[in-house]
Amino acid sequence: MTGRGAGPSSHAAGGPVRHVPVLRKESIEALALHAGGVYLDGTFGAGGYSRAILEAEPSCRVIAVDRDPDAIRSGAALADEFSGRFVLVQGRFGDLDRIAQTQGAATLDGVALDVGVSSMQFDEAQRGFSFRFDAPLDMRMEQSGRSAADILAEASEEELADILYHFGEERRARAFARAIVARRKSAPVATTRELVDLITTIERPRPTMIHPATRTFQALRIAVNDELGELVRALHAAERALTPGGRLAVVTFHSLEDRIVKQFFASRSGRGEAASRRLPGEPEADAPTFSLVTRKPIEPGAAEIESNPRARSARLRAAARTAAPARAPDPAIDMLARLPQPSVGRRA
Repeated sequence: MTGRGAGPSSHAAGGPVRHVPVLRKESIEALALHAGGVYLDGTFGAGGYSRAILEAEPSCRVIAVDRDPDAIRSGAALADEFSGRFVLVQGRFGDLDRIAQTQGAATLDGVALDVGVSSMQFDEAQRGFSFRFDAPLDMRMEQSGRSAADILAEASEEELADILYHFGEERRARAFARAIVARRKSAPVATTRELVDLITTIERPRPTMIHPATRTFQALRIAVNDELGELVRALHAAERALTPGGRLAVVTFHSLEDRIVKQFFASRSGRGEAASRRLPGEPEADAPTFSLVTRKPIEPGAAEIESNPRARSARLRAAARTAAPARAPDPAIDMLARLPQPSVGRRA
């Protein structure tokens, strides 16, 4: 998953890694930094992207945002080092336009989003993001609200199956949901080890395949934190906040995130399916609000993947804001972040 941040970590699949921002050089280049610009790092983590922006352009200003109280506490040193040019705000990047305004930035010259969970969160056993450790099933980025254990205890079998299938692309979603509901009649599934043990009674691990619990943990994490919904809101917020010519650079780590970013940029740049199918005589589509900087996603090279195995699935997409007015949220893109309605057929 992500490698956001800058400090040393413990271990990850494939061995020890550092909290290195994935595609950092490429992301900074995509932002096209300029003197006096105001940039927003929507996923501060341990500050890797924020530091790179501040060091690359000595006269710029950075507003950083993170949901995690631990990240806010760890960012105090960077705030001291770049006093007057850097501010760190606890909040969600879906509110980035409002956050920028509260920090005196009517518009932004660039927005960087490194989507998903950070390496620090994965490597802190007590947070419950990783099945490499036995810990409570928490997974809450903000450390408040409904936990993964709460979802497993309270959701119906149908809802659990939908979460696992749509947010984890888990083909055994129905079987896993049945097992969870059957298990909780006698005892709750409250720890990472308990959930892994339950899953591996249905699908045994195989050396050449990803662990059978991987997609379930991804799905629960996305559901707990509304990660896809937050991404959609962030894209629309960036559209509202960016000045003409301002850049939006987004690094994603799995197909669900990348699909949302790809379709948003396609729709907003006039390259979407709806625009291409407009019939003669139909009203003109809204003016494009973005022009693509990357026609195809930028992927990490072999050297980066070797040094940071979590980078292997990363994709960078970037676009530049036009002068066209921001549009209303697109329901078709919003649907990509939601579970199907009850009337929609279920997968077995």
